[in-house]
Amino acid sequence: MNAYGALASSYDRLTNDVDYASFVNFAEAILKREGLAPRTVADLACGTGSATRILAQRGYTVTAVDLSEEMLTEAMDKCSDLEKLPRFVHQGLQNLYLPRAVDLAVCFLDSLDYILDPADCAEAIRRTWKALNPGGIFIFDVNTPEKLRAMDGQVFLDEDDDVYCVWRGEFDEETNICTYGMDLFQRRGEVWRRSQEEHQEYAYSIPQLTGFLKDAGFTHIEVYADRLFCSPRPGEQRIWFKARKGKIK
Repeated sequence: MNAYGALASSYDRLTNDVDYASFVNFAEAILKREGLAPRTVADLACGTGSATRILAQRGYTVTAVDLSEEMLTEAMDKCSDLEKLPRFVHQGLQNLYLPRAVDLAVCFLDSLDYILDPADCAEAIRRTWKALNPGGIFIFDVNTPEKLRAMDGQVFLDEDDDVYCVWRGEFDEETNICTYGMDLFQRRGEVWRRSQEEHQEYAYSIPQLTGFLKDAGFTHIEVYADRLFCSPRPGEQRIWFKARKGKIK
């Protein structure tokens, strides 16, 4: 089952409660603390382009990267009226290659968790380091292992007049992977079309991700609670990382 295949056209309707501006705002608050004013940014795993659009509207030159062609199609359509059009790139993050380095890389909404092999995640972070200009910064968030473990056995429902989605969570302690089995019903005229997708996330720990960042060459690594400048608290559901690429002397 192709994750984000059938879901792409309904993704925004099912996630209309996500405050993308707050994600971009927190990234910009980090930039302010770091004394940085980047001009170019890579929006990694951009999805349907909600954050991409906000970044472009705020004056950044944006390269948007995603593995899903369907999500990229939605993102291109969403950004088609912008005066400063982003560049869209169809790539998996472990194969990331940008023709020009950028000042900032962001990866929002636990997208790194979708890389199920830790070696591939380490490679994605290494390639992000290579894609940054000297002095550049990488900002991303992930779901915590506590959150993903708590999804085990849970059933969730999202719906509106034209979309009905039921998904079930299952956490495997042996593989450290949370699987979301999804049944999606989408109205197409007078009929409803049913599709199924499977989404999986790996429960990365803070030491794991910090190790990947250090091995890639990142420095000045900090970990925050969700959109707060404090250390993660017990039971935190989402955490943020900031890391810098050292300047060439």
